[in-house]
Amino acid sequence: MPTPPGQPQPERPTASSETAGQAATSSSRWYESVSSAQWWVLAIASAGWIFDSYAAQIYNITRSSMLGELLQLRPDDPGIRFWGEIILAINLVGGMIGGVYFGALADRIGRRRALMVTIAIYTLFGGATCLARTAWQVAVLRSFGAMGAAGAWVVGASVVAEVFPPRARAQAGAVFHSTSTIGVGLAALVGMAAGANWRLAYLVGVLPIFLVFAVRAGVPETSDGRRQPSASESRSEGSLRELLFTQPWGHRAILGMLLAAVGVGTYWSISVGGQDLVQDFLIRKGVGTAAAMERSQFAYGFLINGGGFIGALGFGPLAQWLGRRRAFGCAMVGAMLVVPATWYLPQTYGALLAMLPLYGALTFGFHAGFAFYFPELFPSHLRGVGAGFCFNCGRPLAAGILAFSGWLKSRPWIDLREAVCLLSLLYLLGLLCLRFLPETKDRRLDNGSLP
Repeated sequence: MPTPPGQPQPERPTASSETAGQAATSSSRWYESVSSAQWWVLAIASAGWIFDSYAAQIYNITRSSMLGELLQLRPDDPGIRFWGEIILAINLVGGMIGGVYFGALADRIGRRRALMVTIAIYTLFGGATCLARTAWQVAVLRSFGAMGAAGAWVVGASVVAEVFPPRARAQAGAVFHSTSTIGVGLAALVGMAAGANWRLAYLVGVLPIFLVFAVRAGVPETSDGRRQPSASESRSEGSLRELLFTQPWGHRAILGMLLAAVGVGTYWSISVGGQDLVQDFLIRKGVGTAAAMERSQFAYGFLINGGGFIGALGFGPLAQWLGRRRAFGCAMVGAMLVVPATWYLPQTYGALLAMLPLYGALTFGFHAGFAFYFPELFPSHLRGVGAGFCFNCGRPLAAGILAFSGWLKSRPWIDLREAVCLLSLLYLLGLLCLRFLPETKDRRLDNGSLP
């Protein structure tokens, strides 16, 4: 029966997709079906995400020295924290706007050109921060940089999902997303090397501008967004209105946004919050505050973050084995269990260190699924705006989770460990969202893949 005009076209397997699925099934390893052109696309998209993460994290590393100099305040002055949070909030808004806008732009002008634009924006505005003379200038530059950075993730995730065959898509998406931890480590190294010379750290952030030329030369145009719709179709490329008010895309967008909010909110309050818990553990064991802070930074940077990297890499094969929804569900149930186990079972610092990689893997690893699951939820002409809406419009909700987290952790009537265990119940909301989202394993995206 033909689909009535104005309704979304169903995603049906084709003869070519069935043939590709049979060929993939006969291969014992997912990467055997991946061509050199597809590897090259993954490398370029991952490089863009690495420096995207660098641009975001270098602010967290340098903001005390930067704002202290610009505001002429002592390092321990409360004004630095106040301005730091104001700029972070502005970045959050910028990221939300940029993620949705550039996702829609990618549906209209194509993935390659949109990826070039977003990389250029976050590198140039991020690098221009080295010229800032006031805190407001930093806020404006960082907000535009955040727009480009959020857009680069959306376009990068979409193009990786589109060029890889169904059997390899989850693994490729997991590799793409997990490289963000490399950007975090790079920012830490550059920040340490730059020291008080924070302007140099931002100047280094201009170097990825050369990736624009790599995108132009090595990334194919995968979107069919510029194709004219047939007589039986009624659609608008990158239309936020069509995304939200046409089913099933509307309820998928809202549920995906809630799923991302749970992921981002628990990442900052539970995964990153592990640093505070390590410090609290050591202080309760009689370690001095300065030494406890130094050890907690090591524990977070290398063990929790390292475990998160391994967990993100492993989530792709898990999602291909169990399916997207079951993989997310297992990871979230595991996260709910590992949080109290990590903070109540270890009696020594060594035992705690042994638990932290698993803690990072379970509380962060499932984030890699956003890179391939969100693009799979939508048709080609809404893929960019859909993935962008899910991942970035969840950020304001995540900010609310963070505000509640900060309030809860600061209450004198609750232990820090108890507060984090209560926050881990947010994973139940994620499980509820998954209950109403579709399974997309082995779905061939409607624009095909590279040969």
